[in-house]
Amino acid sequence: MESQIFLDDALTVADKLVLKSLVEDIKEVGPLQDADDGTDRDSGIEVQSYTDGSDADLNGDEARRWNKTAQDIAMLKAMGDVQSDQFQPTVLLSVDDCSRHVPSAVSKYMLQPYIGLARKVARHQTDVVMITHLLLYLCTTVPSAFLLYRRFSLLHGLVHGTMQVYYMGTYTLMMHQHIHQRGILTKRLAVMDRLFPYLLDPLMGHTWNSYYYHHVKHHHVENNGPEDLSTTIRYQRDSIRDFARYVGRFFFLVWLDLPLYFVQTKRPGVAMQAGGWEILTYVFYLTMAAHSAKATFFVYMVPLFLMRLCLMVGNWGQHAFVDSEEPDSDFRSSITLIDVASNRFCFNDGYHTSHHLNPLRHWRHHPISFLEQKQTYAKEGALVFHDIDFLMVTFSLLRKDYERLARCMVPMGDQVGLSVQGRIALLKRLTTRFSEEEIRDKFRQKMT
Repeated sequence: MESQIFLDDALTVADKLVLKSLVEDIKEVGPLQDADDGTDRDSGIEVQSYTDGSDADLNGDEARRWNKTAQDIAMLKAMGDVQSDQFQPTVLLSVDDCSRHVPSAVSKYMLQPYIGLARKVARHQTDVVMITHLLLYLCTTVPSAFLLYRRFSLLHGLVHGTMQVYYMGTYTLMMHQHIHQRGILTKRLAVMDRLFPYLLDPLMGHTWNSYYYHHVKHHHVENNGPEDLSTTIRYQRDSIRDFARYVGRFFFLVWLDLPLYFVQTKRPGVAMQAGGWEILTYVFYLTMAAHSAKATFFVYMVPLFLMRLCLMVGNWGQHAFVDSEEPDSDFRSSITLIDVASNRFCFNDGYHTSHHLNPLRHWRHHPISFLEQKQTYAKEGALVFHDIDFLMVTFSLLRKDYERLARCMVPMGDQVGLSVQGRIALLKRLTTRFSEEEIRDKFRQKMT
């Protein structure tokens, strides 16, 4: 056997259930022998068949698998249901159940009162973790930035920059929830909910409201199609040169391209808002630089440069594999990752296909939706990977390390019959640049 599914102990409870469910589906197929035409049909997954080949055993095992999937779905739903005895809010991203990791006295007199209060403050009672992170940023990032402007030191600047690099990914995906759900705080705190991004966004590398206008008002409208400013289809996705062009265009021209896009799509009001907030943020940077250029570099410029780079690195990985047969399908133009970095620390960002299928879906519902629709994912030829995040998907492509990507694949449906070399061939086909003629042909309706 050529590879095996790696079940990381650090995966979330939901991810473990999803990955185990997919492994059970692969086991159902069992070790496949070489086909008569000489094609290697070995799935490359170290699993044993549960069946002896009889129809009775197959049907019984299939029923058992789907019953287990239904139980997993019910359990995950119960964990998010405030009326259920199994309700479990997310308090910290690093662990699933905080109360099991602290002394009972600490849980009773500190943790549980905090959870009770935070549940009243959060938009969704499951999202205590977002209150936790807001407090974390307000108690670390904000005072650190303030002190840098009061008395700058290079060491403090380096420590602050390092801290922000650690925070930026989680904060961005928290704000991803914010812009899609129109907030993360209870509606009674709507004013605070609207205002805190103006303080924290620039500290985390975002210009004011740019994430909302680019991601919600633009990216999810165009959906990686030809008019999407961050589309990948015009680029060879394993080419360093094409990637540099892709990043450079966004890095230097998004401030102009995005308002022009809204003008071209007959939304001049949105164009003025998007461009206005971008320019206003630059004015703010200049104002702060006049007070202390050194502090501004570490507090605002370093996060800005890194964030814009990481956004493009991430988006490249999210939409690197596009099927030329049906490039406007969410199943065939985005991928799903089951990994620690994306899902434990970034609010299930790995379920990118699920997010495109329903941008308003709450982050904790993605694994549930995946399990409910996994037959459709398999039928549609969706790609699922494990033990790799979006940044490493991009880096693996730029190194043309298709073998690593193939071994990280969790095959579904017809993919189970592919060897590692077969998966490599599939992935290479899906990263091929679209010609303008192909784009006009495949996206004819969108472009008319």
